[in-house]
Amino acid sequence: MDNIYSYLHPIDFAVVIIYLIVLIGLGYWVSFGKKKNEDENLFLAGNSLGWKSIGFTMWGTNVGPNMLVASASIGYTTGIVAGNFGWFAFLFIFLLAMVFAPRYLGAKVQTLPEFMGKRFGQSTRNILAWYTIVTVLISWLALTLFAGGILVGQILNLPMWLSVLTLIAISAFFTIAGGLKAIAFTNVFQMLLLIVVSMILTIVGVMKAGGPMAIFEQTPGSYWNLFLPMSDPNYPWLAFVLGYPIMGVWFWCTDQSMVQSVLGAKNLKQGQMGANFTGWLKILDVALFIIPGITCFVLFPDLKNPDEAYMTMVTRLLPAGMVGMVMAVLIAALVSTIDSALNSLSTVFTMDIYVKKYKPAATQKEIVRIGRIATVSGAAIAIFLTLAIDSIKGLNLFDVFQAVLGFLAPPMSVVFLFGVLWKGTTTRAANLILSAGTIFSIGTGILYLWVFPKEQYDFWPHFLLLSFYIFVILSIFAFLVSYFDQNSKDQNVLDFGILSKPDRKVWVPWIALIIVMVCLYMLFNGH
Repeated sequence: MDNIYSYLHPIDFAVVIIYLIVLIGLGYWVSFGKKKNEDENLFLAGNSLGWKSIGFTMWGTNVGPNMLVASASIGYTTGIVAGNFGWFAFLFIFLLAMVFAPRYLGAKVQTLPEFMGKRFGQSTRNILAWYTIVTVLISWLALTLFAGGILVGQILNLPMWLSVLTLIAISAFFTIAGGLKAIAFTNVFQMLLLIVVSMILTIVGVMKAGGPMAIFEQTPGSYWNLFLPMSDPNYPWLAFVLGYPIMGVWFWCTDQSMVQSVLGAKNLKQGQMGANFTGWLKILDVALFIIPGITCFVLFPDLKNPDEAYMTMVTRLLPAGMVGMVMAVLIAALVSTIDSALNSLSTVFTMDIYVKKYKPAATQKEIVRIGRIATVSGAAIAIFLTLAIDSIKGLNLFDVFQAVLGFLAPPMSVVFLFGVLWKGTTTRAANLILSAGTIFSIGTGILYLWVFPKEQYDFWPHFLLLSFYIFVILSIFAFLVSYFDQNSKDQNVLDFGILSKPDRKVWVPWIALIIVMVCLYMLFNGH
């Protein structure tokens, strides 16, 4: 992509500048222009979020540069199989809406470490708070900034450090100034723009290639299968069926960055409908991010680097000005992910560490001040980690993202599933899984990715299957520890309140979504 900069025109840069000015203006208006209650909760938007804001915020947080660029790259080389990471998610978003959200909101918590603290005690909350902060710093901030720094650097011809500083400065503005409310408000604007621009790119590319049937006829049949045979070296079907649920439970049901907007819902119904809206938006992932890569395979089959697929389509097919709009959308996706992660990091540090451990009587003004200090500190650490990651060469961005999630997921999935679904789970079991289990899981990941990389040592199973095996081992361990832990009785002190059943307005869109997803999986298999 060294020549992408040469395809840009002055009007493209003008569009980017105008967009950033509008974005900052919106954030300023939400943060300072509108009257706010001085006691309003900075982190949960005063529990004022409706289903549309929740849906756009969750989806916007999930849409990072790896979705926009790496998904097109995977589409170019393998077809829609990577669409499982988007479409299979509906099951776990449903689990969030119907199982976890009623308990989170019923317990009246601001963070998930607080929730686990009420379930297992302060020791678990402390461990989980630091675990969450480290997870946000690595998986949400450092990796996203790394990918974004590469992308912005290629588009605007900037060095990595300046690209990263630009992204973090814009993102930190919203988090410091207005918290989740500013993020949620601007995400609606950003995601609507993302849908429009990405759909235009898909339509223009498909028309240029001769239409959907022409693309279908000029690509291998395997490109249109969501489930590939076990002999496939990249994504065998069993890896998705067994391994993805572990990642899905952690990512969609227990990750602070993803669940934060549901915690800020006006009420449970809005939270459940917002999660449902996220499920519908996830259907767009294949059309917006993977189909452009498949189309690029038809139009530019001799592309030397598949990572160039998305920007090749943008610079070759779209007119000047529109290219600038796509650039603006890419920056929007980066900002959306980064600012949501910064807000989550700030919330966890402030509420679960500072207030809980050091100053329980802190005023709302002090809480906001500490939250903003945590945001700036987190941003600085993330920049350092990003530049450190930049020194590592030869990693496939998309697979590294998924592998890192796969090795982070098992401990959290075990603790939350056991903690919510089995009253017999003890504090000792939870703490051992979060500490020793995390060391075991991440340690296995380090061995898999760096010490004995799979490319050189073929004894490894697929990383998704490995994630499943780790989950099974940790689950057995959690059960045995709880079963033989005779000194831990009446562990479940968490009051969920009255768990109301979802009404008809919640069930109807969920049933419709489930039917649509089953039909899509039937349509995109057997080719």
